[in-house]
Amino acid sequence: MQTRQLGQSDLQITPILMGTWQAGKRGWVGIEDDQVIAAIQAAVDAGITTIDTAEIYGDGYSERLVAKALSDRRDRVVYATKVFANHMKYSEVLEACDRSLKHLQTDYIDLYQIHWPSGAFNSDVVPISETMRAMVDLKEQGKIRAIGVSNFSRTQLEEAADYGRIDSLQPPYSLFWRHVETDAMPYCIEHNITILAYSPLAQGLLTGKFGPDHQFAEGDIRAKNKLFQPEHYARAQAAIAQLQPLADKYGITLGQLALAWLMGQPQTCVIAGARNAEQVRQNAIAADVQLEEGDRAAIDEIGHSVADHLDDNPVMWSFG
Repeated sequence: MQTRQLGQSDLQITPILMGTWQAGKRGWVGIEDDQVIAAIQAAVDAGITTIDTAEIYGDGYSERLVAKALSDRRDRVVYATKVFANHMKYSEVLEACDRSLKHLQTDYIDLYQIHWPSGAFNSDVVPISETMRAMVDLKEQGKIRAIGVSNFSRTQLEEAADYGRIDSLQPPYSLFWRHVETDAMPYCIEHNITILAYSPLAQGLLTGKFGPDHQFAEGDIRAKNKLFQPEHYARAQAAIAQLQPLADKYGITLGQLALAWLMGQPQTCVIAGARNAEQVRQNAIAADVQLEEGDRAAIDEIGHSVADHLDDNPVMWSFG
């Protein structure tokens, strides 16, 4: 799989990253460790050599599973992990990084990201200058190779960039969820910051596997996803019906169509999670799909039929 430069760093990442939020199990149901490990290994075998995780995913459980799957292949992979909003003070960032290094069984993290802005989820408000000072120091110490942020607005991204080079932004971004396009994307393009799109399949909605009356199991975070609420879900189902002929034209699945479209957006790579090895192999196929410009425009328009009805809140879920 052809790689891309991460921001202005010397890191090369794959256009599809293996997402491992589900490996932490919290917020997900029906996740089995052996299948997740097999999926992570299958990702690398399929050429997806960039792995994204976070300390908050199961309080390090996801990171530990990544290490269990790939510790013998560390030289072949790029690790991206994140420090959570409750660890934004200088000393807390350093401690969190050391924990992640231990969990991942490595002596360096390729991309270390601030997971949410300070103050999110009722966390203490810490000046971004203090958090970024810790990130820059970790980079100078060789513990991390590049700095990224996640769930930051353009304003928050600009402020963070005043205190150190930012090489990536990780926002929610899919054909149906497009807040970043009018907020931070222009800044990312101007400053060569890679966009790492999470939930690129709208948490499975864009695979077309959910019927009109789908109900999630208790504990599944997708039940709180705004796109699955009745007023938006009906529009999404109509859009999926319109996308199906385009997927058929290329002989690919709806999910592969959605990933291929997103990877063709400016500066954008996608973080695609998977429950098992077969899902990973299906995701990987999307990297080789070349969409015609007319079809890209048609897909774009169909996506807007859903995205344009959402409010301006960039958070995908209705928590609380």
